[in-house]
Amino acid sequence: MLPRSADTLVCDTMQISAWQNDGAYNYHQELMGQQKSLMEWLMEKMMEVLQQILGSTLADQLSKPLLMMAGISLALVILWFVYKNRPELFSFIRKVKREEKMEDDSIYGVDFRERIHEAVSRTDWREAVRWAYLQTLKTLNDGGKIDWQPYKTPTQYVYEFRSKAFRDMTNNFLRVRYGNFDADKPLYETMFRLQAEIGKETEP
Repeated sequence: MLPRSADTLVCDTMQISAWQNDGAYNYHQELMGQQKSLMEWLMEKMMEVLQQILGSTLADQLSKPLLMMAGISLALVILWFVYKNRPELFSFIRKVKREEKMEDDSIYGVDFRERIHEAVSRTDWREAVRWAYLQTLKTLNDGGKIDWQPYKTPTQYVYEFRSKAFRDMTNNFLRVRYGNFDADKPLYETMFRLQAEIGKETEP
C-alpha cells in the first residue's frame, strides 16, 4: 500500500454537512428572499402595529386573541359584502323559508278581484303575484283538486294537483314570496296566463 502524500486534500464531509445545516451560511436563501404567504405578511404587519401601540410584552400576550378577533371580523365583513352583492349564493337560507307555512296567506274572506286591482293600480307587482296565486289555490280547493289547509306549504299542493302550469305558477310565487325576487309586470301577466291554463285543465 502506497503511503498517503502529505499534500493530498481530504474532504471533511461532517464539517460540510454542519455548514449546510447552519442557517448563517445559507447564502442562497438571502439571495432568493424569504417566501411568505399573504396571511403571514398580514400577521407580521398587525403584530408590528400592536407592538407600537401596546408595547412588546403586552402585544405578545394579547396577539393570539386579537388576531383571532380580527380574523373573525374580516370574515364577517367579507360575508356581508358577498351577501349584499350576490344574495343568490345564500339560496340555502331561502330554501328553508320556502317551507314556511302559509298561515298568513288565507284564501277565505278575501275579495281577490279587489285586492289584485288595488295592487295593480299601485304597480305593486309583488302583491299582485301573491294574490293571483292565492286566488288560484281557492279555485283549486273549491273544485276539489287540492285540500287547502293553513299549515300546508305550496310544495304540498303541487303534489296534490299535478300540473306543469300549476308547478310553474307555484315556483314563481315561491321566488317572489320567499326568495326576495323582484316581481314585475311581465311576471304578473305570466301568472294570469298560467292561471288561465289551470282553469282549462280543471274544466269538467
